[in-house]
Amino acid sequence: MYAFFRDLDRRWIFLLMLLAVAVPILLGVRFPEKPTKLVEDTFGIIQDLPEGSTVLLAWDFDPASEGELSPMATAFARHCCEKKLKMVFLALWPVGPQMIDDTIERVIKADFPDLVYGEDYVNLGFKPGNEGVIKVIVTDLRQLYSTDAKGTNVDKIPILRGIKTVRDFDLVINVSAGYPGIKEWVQYAATPYPDEVNLITGTTGVTAPQMYPYIPEQLRGMLGAIKGAAEYEKLVLDEYGREKEGISEERYQEGLRRMGPQLVAHVLMIALIVAGNVIYFVGRRREKRL
Repeated sequence: MYAFFRDLDRRWIFLLMLLAVAVPILLGVRFPEKPTKLVEDTFGIIQDLPEGSTVLLAWDFDPASEGELSPMATAFARHCCEKKLKMVFLALWPVGPQMIDDTIERVIKADFPDLVYGEDYVNLGFKPGNEGVIKVIVTDLRQLYSTDAKGTNVDKIPILRGIKTVRDFDLVINVSAGYPGIKEWVQYAATPYPDEVNLITGTTGVTAPQMYPYIPEQLRGMLGAIKGAAEYEKLVLDEYGREKEGISEERYQEGLRRMGPQLVAHVLMIALIVAGNVIYFVGRRREKRL
């Protein structure tokens, strides 16, 4: 048995990993999620906002990180719609407007068609400059955003009346894949104005560990990787599940769906690591006996 596992062709391991990912996807395997306190706190921040509050949603990601971040963006937008919050979208990434349009089509236009552009939500689009954009709009939003993505003067957009700076928003939600992203929002918006900028984020698994030192002072809440997205989806679905009213809940369960293959693959990886170490130490013990 030892010789069999020692000489096992690594292609069998690759096949096992393929099956570990493919089978849960094909069978639609899902596992129950128990939201962590951090995710519950993040959910609670939006849940506690009064109806009509104005929220800034900064979509700083692209298709390369869509697998992790798109479920978060969808869940955040759906939660804001359910709470009847005013939504102002912008992006610091060149492809960000594409992600914003996808969210608007998938959530607002699909399931909340009564919301009116300019009154309930608006897309300000992309501005180049990275963190320089944040430095400007925390003191003067109109200095950079004189029009929305359609070219309409912001002074003629009802939702932006009374909004002069980022500090005038009741909440800032940043979905971040890297630079510029949540770190820059923390450094140049939340840190200089800790009592005025209420900031939460959804970010990749690589970025999340770097942001824990900022919680809860500069950063009020955070969703980390697809796991955080799945937990947040569960909270939103538990609170607002409306299959009976004609809303298809399937699009709001992408994080939950993607956790199935990830969990099985991780369990297999751990098992292979343990098995590899067992084989190694058994081999060493046999060598000493010779």
